Amino acid sequence: MPIGDALTNRRFGSVRRLPIWRGGWPRALAGALATLCAATACSAVPADAAMSTAQQLADKYSPVVMMRSQTNAPCDTTEEQFWPPTSVDVVLGNPRVRLLKRGQRRPQVIKRAPTAADLAGRGSDYYLDLPGNPLNPGCAYGRAFAGIRRAGNAPAVTYAHIAHERGHPGFTLQYWFYYYFNQFNDLHESDWEGMQVAFDVRTPAQALTSAPTKIVLFQHAGGEHAGWHDSKVQRRGTHPVVYSAAGSHATFYGSALWLGNGDHGSGVGCDNTTKPLFATYPRPILLPEVPSTHGPLAWLSYTGRWGQQEAGFNNGPAGPNTKTVWRKPFTWMGGTRDFSPKVPVAPVIGPSVTGAFCGAVATASGFLNLAAQTLPGALGIVVVVLLLVLVPVSLTRWRPVEVEPLRQPRALGQLLLVAARTYWRHGATFVLIVIVSSALIAAVDGLEWLVLHAAGSSNATVSFTDTGAAIAFSTTAGIGRPIAGPIGSGLVIAVLRDAEREQPAGFQSAWGAVLQRIWRLVAVQLLVTLLLILITLTIIGIPFAIRKFVDWRFAQQEILFQDRSIREAMRASTRLVRGKWWRAAGIITTFSILGQIPGPILGFALLFTTVPTTSVNILGAIIFALLTPYVGIGRTLLYFDLEARKVAEAVPVTPAVAPAPAG
Repeated sequence: MPIGDALTNRRFGSVRRLPIWRGGWPRALAGALATLCAATACSAVPADAAMSTAQQLADKYSPVVMMRSQTNAPCDTTEEQFWPPTSVDVVLGNPRVRLLKRGQRRPQVIKRAPTAADLAGRGSDYYLDLPGNPLNPGCAYGRAFAGIRRAGNAPAVTYAHIAHERGHPGFTLQYWFYYYFNQFNDLHESDWEGMQVAFDVRTPAQALTSAPTKIVLFQHAGGEHAGWHDSKVQRRGTHPVVYSAAGSHATFYGSALWLGNGDHGSGVGCDNTTKPLFATYPRPILLPEVPSTHGPLAWLSYTGRWGQQEAGFNNGPAGPNTKTVWRKPFTWMGGTRDFSPKVPVAPVIGPSVTGAFCGAVATASGFLNLAAQTLPGALGIVVVVLLLVLVPVSLTRWRPVEVEPLRQPRALGQLLLVAARTYWRHGATFVLIVIVSSALIAAVDGLEWLVLHAAGSSNATVSFTDTGAAIAFSTTAGIGRPIAGPIGSGLVIAVLRDAEREQPAGFQSAWGAVLQRIWRLVAVQLLVTLLLILITLTIIGIPFAIRKFVDWRFAQQEILFQDRSIREAMRASTRLVRGKWWRAAGIITTFSILGQIPGPILGFALLFTTVPTTSVNILGAIIFALLTPYVGIGRTLLYFDLEARKVAEAVPVTPAVAPAPAG
């Protein structure tokens, strides 16, 4: 019997059935030997029988893997391109795959279309090279795997492995998932993920009549554990239902957008297991506990890389037998986390900190991948970004900072500083405006919810809001922001109107001015937003929509300062911007960015702590709300600036008259 089989059978605790001789002492001796053998767990059941028991156990608990459905196959990376978890045979024997060995100058090609036998026993200086460039994958890997699947060569498979660890009486049953490519923040050929269930009993035979005690799902370099009967563990009979994140294939307990902050090896970024989903039922193939260099599973003894050699996280992964969880399943499981934070879906005022985090990590990862592919190109992008930031900062004028008179021409730097000083001067009033606006949003949204709830409907509708400098779209059921937003921005403008006219500038007088024009202030913002949406939907009208977005930015100021009608306010705003469009667009964009990014940036650090993600989003919303008056102040100061410049341009310049000569 091979050593591997002997070890496996000993761990399974199977007992050889000795022949019962007829007679006195032979019968007694046979009974004694049988008792001794059972007590010491010696094994003599044929290997096939032991493997059959283990296979039954693997079949009993094989997982149901939920994956994101494809609606734009095969190139949409937000969907799962590499379904289902499959057999390594999609790369072994593939004529487009090469086995290489790292060299001092260049890699050495060992074999094209390598087989399991070609990989057997090879070490860490070998790697597989799949067709394509992982750092610039495009849709090459998605199309290649779609072709493999159409040809019927990508069966749903999971590799089952029974793992023991010295000092732990039970064992674990691991399920390893192989994927053709990992298309996430990191990009690499081949991907290994999986899960394991733990039993407190000693043998698979005993486990067949009992239940697991724990389950842990593999997530990037870490995992998340749970009790078998925890509420978050979904099951169909004895089969756990797990969710594979699109592209990254990290495994989760449910459908959500999961936030990875690096805790316990969870990775950094956002894993998507949201709907639409479909179920796959991978067939378990039992792996030997001790890898062999012979037979169809000889690839298990390979310790090299399963994908192209690259730096850092883009390097092809090593196989299951190289992982700590393979050798020390219980120790590794003890270091996993018990909770995975979700990206909240509840609406908040302003940009979501967690949503911005997902985008920021994806952007940073894309830049690092670009740098790994072409360092000069990445440096060129850095230079361009720095120029876009530093050139305006260095060219603008920052001094003098004169708050009064409000109506005067100012450079960008002066506008930024004067807006801050104006906010500080009337801080209590502006904070009260924020509180009232937030209360109005909550009240209107609450009333809407009550109406929808009474009608038995909770369907979300598309809503929009003016944040003072930019239009923000959301898919919540709230109409509070489209109504309260214009009221809040109108209050800010009214405070500056009173200050500019040297009248008492407070909340009460501002509210009186807004209340007299409330329907026009709200209606003009709704009309502008609706028109911009309709123009944008034509696609070819997008440049025109961008232009009109700036042209109509001062309609509320025209209503409050000049008491114009809605149509005249939009026309007057357009006339004011004419000839100064690029300058106005640049300043509006600057204030918009300053109003949007501080909340997410300040909240990013908290995402790497134990602070709940919902609390982080609330903090970001508070910061955004407090900055909203600053954006409104900046836009109104720009309104004063444009008016002052128009007046200066309209005043005729009288040429100097030379004095008449004497005599």
